[in-house]
Amino acid sequence: MESRAVKLSTALLDDADKYAQVFSRSIPKQIEHWVKIGKIAEENPDMPYELIKDILLGLQEAAAGNLSEYRFG
Repeated sequence: MESRAVKLSTALLDDADKYAQVFSRSIPKQIEHWVKIGKIAEENPDMPYELIKDILLGLQEAAAGNLSEYRFG
């Protein structure tokens, strides 16, 4: 993965720092998280945030092998 230096506002970095501490992420990882969510939201404007979050969580669980069969009814 290539790294590049970018200029970000102090206000954004301060906000990212607050959220990063709450969610046990680094500041760069927090910003990457926001970018990922924002990109998905722009590509899927009718999809609510909660659904995006649930889909990402489900993908992570599947990648970790935490799967179970869904039974209808």
